[in-house]
Amino acid sequence: MKKKNYHKSWSASREFIKVEGNQLKLNDRPYIFMGTNMWYAANLAAEGHKNRLTKELDQLNELGIKNIRILGASEGSGSFRINKSFQPELGVYDEDLLNALDYVLAELRKRGMYAVIYLNNFWDWSGGMAQYVSWSMGESFSKPIIDEKDISAFMEYSARFYSIPSAMQAFRDYISMLVKRTNSITGVAYKDDPTIMSWQLANEPRLGRLEDTQPNRVFFLRWIRETANFIKELDPNHLVSTGSEGLIGSGLSEEIFLSAHEMVEIDYLTFHLWAYNWDWFDPKDEAATFPVAINKAKKYLEEHYGLANVLNKPLTLEEFGFLRDLKSYNPGSSTRWRDKYFSEILMLVYDNALKNGPMSGTNFWAWGGMGSPSKPDYLWKPGVEYIGDPPHEPQGFYSVFSSDNSTLAILEKYAKMCI
Repeated sequence: MKKKNYHKSWSASREFIKVEGNQLKLNDRPYIFMGTNMWYAANLAAEGHKNRLTKELDQLNELGIKNIRILGASEGSGSFRINKSFQPELGVYDEDLLNALDYVLAELRKRGMYAVIYLNNFWDWSGGMAQYVSWSMGESFSKPIIDEKDISAFMEYSARFYSIPSAMQAFRDYISMLVKRTNSITGVAYKDDPTIMSWQLANEPRLGRLEDTQPNRVFFLRWIRETANFIKELDPNHLVSTGSEGLIGSGLSEEIFLSAHEMVEIDYLTFHLWAYNWDWFDPKDEAATFPVAINKAKKYLEEHYGLANVLNKPLTLEEFGFLRDLKSYNPGSSTRWRDKYFSEILMLVYDNALKNGPMSGTNFWAWGGMGSPSKPDYLWKPGVEYIGDPPHEPQGFYSVFSSDNSTLAILEKYAKMCI
């Protein structure tokens, strides 16, 4: 069978997404998008589920959900981690998984969809910074974050990454390999592929303990600048973003958040929004706490609109999600409160975007598609279907499934406003 020349058929018709003032632009027009998180896309393709992947991309595309935030790096192995990683050992890269990422980008490109690819992770469910620290220091690291009392100690451990030269060099080696890679299917170098909207430094990079950010401040900001500059030197075509949660991930410091995003190497601002995780909503008292969650979410949104205006840069809400009713993990359970929450948040976001504000789009968390947890509320194990919830979280926690018709109708409504 003759191999289709994707490069010839696509390269002339697609443009890179760019930044102009406080807006993303595509073909000299504002690029306002509805997107999702499908972090496991490459793993799905690598582990025998290409058919499911393409069907789900078709469904997302039909809904108008055309921007996919995906994991482009994972490290090591261990409990409560994804089964197959891009870098199973230090400096050893899994070509099967890289070929699967090629496949994902080729399939996105066929459909006129875009990818945000994050290159590291502050959290350990994909290895991330903690694994780089472990490799560099010759220490064993396998303890997952499953207990609240462990989180502060873990964050301090993970944040050591910013001050260990050998860890950062290993990270840059991986970046160099990936950015300079040529897609085995399309023949297009990643750095020349407009399908990629943005290289993202990491998922939710933090300075360490939430209550004590100053010790790592200099190292953290230097890492952002040097890594972003390194990517720009390799690839001047693509946008670069931080993957920040916003103020929550910046020790609640506007000064730190602005410092991380005012750099010329960082093209736009990112933030995340987690009403339940941040104790704004109680599923045991839904009616009473839902208005509280909405009010706090609205305030958090408006704070970040203001910060983006200060820097005159675009802003994306790249993670937000909500529980099913009564904190159920069952895919068939009611989503009444989630639907209300999505409606409220999306109305606020796209009102700002369509009035030429800095908001440029959203990626809801997370796409579960046709997958289903074999035992809802159990943590992920090898052999269990991938859905939107990472391995360290209860399966069914935040996933939006292909069968969640009421939620999908809300997402489609706002997606069509972006087109």
